[in-house]
Amino acid sequence: MLDAVHVGRQPIFDAAGAVVAYELLFRGRLDAVESGRQDTYATSAVMVNTFTEFGIAEVVGNRPCFINLTREFVTGRLPLPFDPDQVVLEVLETVDVDDEVIAGLTALSEAGYRIALDDFVWGSGHEQLLGLASYVKLDLLDGDLSRLDEIVAACREYPGIQLVAERLETEAQVAIADHYGMELRQGYALSRPQVLSTPSLSPSRMRRLELVAALMSPDVPLDKITTIIASDPALALRVLRVSNSVAAGVVSRISSVRQAIMMVGLTRIRRWATLMVVDDVGEAPEEQLLTALAQARLCESLAPRFGADPGAAFVAGLVTGMAGVMATTPAAMAEQLPLSAEVADAVIHGAGRLGQVLSTVQAYENGEWGTGDLAGLSLDAMRWSTLTLTAANAYAPGKTGN
Repeated sequence: MLDAVHVGRQPIFDAAGAVVAYELLFRGRLDAVESGRQDTYATSAVMVNTFTEFGIAEVVGNRPCFINLTREFVTGRLPLPFDPDQVVLEVLETVDVDDEVIAGLTALSEAGYRIALDDFVWGSGHEQLLGLASYVKLDLLDGDLSRLDEIVAACREYPGIQLVAERLETEAQVAIADHYGMELRQGYALSRPQVLSTPSLSPSRMRRLELVAALMSPDVPLDKITTIIASDPALALRVLRVSNSVAAGVVSRISSVRQAIMMVGLTRIRRWATLMVVDDVGEAPEEQLLTALAQARLCESLAPRFGADPGAAFVAGLVTGMAGVMATTPAAMAEQLPLSAEVADAVIHGAGRLGQVLSTVQAYENGEWGTGDLAGLSLDAMRWSTLTLTAANAYAPGKTGN
């Protein structure tokens, strides 16, 4: 059974009423998560789901997104796997400000990340962070409005800060935001959060751990990383989606898992794999994954017969197979990925040599193959897929699935 993942998205407006950003919100179940790590789990889930399940462009377009940060992310104990261009780091009011937090936020600011202070309260210690902040969010519903003059005046001493009036639920609260000239606004009076949902395939837990372990070696061969990622179709699809956000504005497009890994970079792959371990939820439907992976492998093995590139054939077969698993069309899935023109044309239109590979594999699977024997290659592909998906579990006594 295919699970679904969810991300909440609440618009942030400017004073003229135009949507200029979105805050991304966790939407899911926390009852199985220890209370002490629920905030960290929620943040990890939002990051992983937004960038690797949906794709950042699908969630926010080209607008900035505000993502809540817990202490673990602020201090660098957990990695931030994305560039600063489209993300605003929102420091939760529950983060106690000390030297470690100040040092962490200073480093993030110097790296180009914009910082927002959530539910800002004077005297909480967060006033020490005003010099690093680009945004200060003020709660006009439950906040202490008696000190608003003082807080706004203090923030205005920092010309780089924009004020965000949050939790606006009445016209009177909107009028307060107008009175103080708050640049940005957010709340039910303007728009309620929207929940976005998409089918999800969780990569193998053991495969993620294997990937993290391999990436700990500074001289790990790229071929080894490629093998680990390509062996788990859900993990490979996530890497392709991450490469889509990296590929924005890049002329070259992806024609193989190896190329996607090179575009994303091993450092960022390590960070994403780490967050996926934190976001360790659900199990992939093994039989469906087995079929998709075998199809990709068969395309790869068949490619030389048509003079096609095996790596590109694997990706074309993977995208086509996973589209079936996720109850969507290959064309819809291809639009979310930075595929090369050759791969995209094959997946969407069945064009070119790769299209011939796909149609041949499809014909064989439909029992229509009549000008050659693919039984041997198909058997090898199924054997390889079975070994690939079950190898990790051989080292996990008592486990019968992913």
